Amino acid sequence: MPPRPARRITDSAPKDFGMFARALGREGLIHLELGMPAEDTPQHIKDATVAALQAGDVHYSDLAGNADLRAALATRMPMPMHADEIIVTNGLTHASFAAFMAFVDAGDEVILLAPYYPQHIGKVELAGGRVVIAPLDAANGFALNADLIAPHLTDRTKAIALVNPCNPTGRVYTRAELQDLADLAIAHDLMIFSDEVYADITYDGATHIPIASLPGMKNRTITMGAFTKAFAMDGWRLGWIAADASLIPALAKITTSEVTHVNTFIQHGALAALQGPADVLAGMVARDAARRDLVVGRLNQMPGLHCAPVEGAIYAFPDISATGLSAQDCAIRLMDEAGVVVEAGSFYGAPGEGHLRVCFGAADMETLSDAMDRMQRFFNAL
Repeated sequence: MPPRPARRITDSAPKDFGMFARALGREGLIHLELGMPAEDTPQHIKDATVAALQAGDVHYSDLAGNADLRAALATRMPMPMHADEIIVTNGLTHASFAAFMAFVDAGDEVILLAPYYPQHIGKVELAGGRVVIAPLDAANGFALNADLIAPHLTDRTKAIALVNPCNPTGRVYTRAELQDLADLAIAHDLMIFSDEVYADITYDGATHIPIASLPGMKNRTITMGAFTKAFAMDGWRLGWIAADASLIPALAKITTSEVTHVNTFIQHGALAALQGPADVLAGMVARDAARRDLVVGRLNQMPGLHCAPVEGAIYAFPDISATGLSAQDCAIRLMDEAGVVVEAGSFYGAPGEGHLRVCFGAADMETLSDAMDRMQRFFNAL
């Protein structure tokens, strides 16, 4: 008999890759199910990385990350933040895992706001915690609402996980919404684990506000970001944690035990991303906005669909409930009959039922137009 895996593995929820797993190995499909940028990593980022590699910056470095990179990240925060309050990580996945492992004890409860980011579930459970789902209201645009969250609090509640801008809904939460959540956290002495990977991708004047910047929140918030989406560096696996100095030692104990530190020379590429020409990032966001306009506009022309405006991130979240199809059935039929892979909204929790998540950031305009044509024909025929 093979050795039995640790209970932390067998007792955790199985990792579900949704429609991606169903589409594996199939040809002729247009993939709009994964949050993978269509853009290439900008050239100046590649050049800085290659230069560091050629210069011999290939050995061990600061365990928390390159000091210049951490200083640059600290200056991007909208409240006073020191370089020593930053840890460079292997993507946001590593950052969030470190947060849960460092601060969630066995039996602690962590609230996920549904529609939620599914990957957080396994991490909470691996840390020994218990996930509690607080459904948000689709009829109210999935707004943050303390009255919907408070009934799910118990004496075991340790933290609330926030994703802002939101995957999958495309919401960018207002200051008033964030203050409502902050007031709840302060009143009940809760932490906030804030995933802000889409912070640089907002549209039409929407403003991303880190919840850690609100009064009384810095010392109870772990902010996590990455170079993945805005700089099209998903395969680079570079992210970061920003947290009050009092929280850093616990986080560092996890990150250094796992990976010692992040790849040395690619951190020069990350620094170049932050210090490079502002028009590079602006251009990429502008192209995302054009993709958004195409997809949202076309979805709203399809019978039985309604797509709310997308304020940030790279996803449309159309309501398909008028078609009479469940989210999962619709996603499967779109793949089988139209050759377009999107994710079922129910993958993100019960409040996502009746929706699809369509990643418009994952393809060029020509491919997106083809995908919308295919979807139009499908919904016309229902």
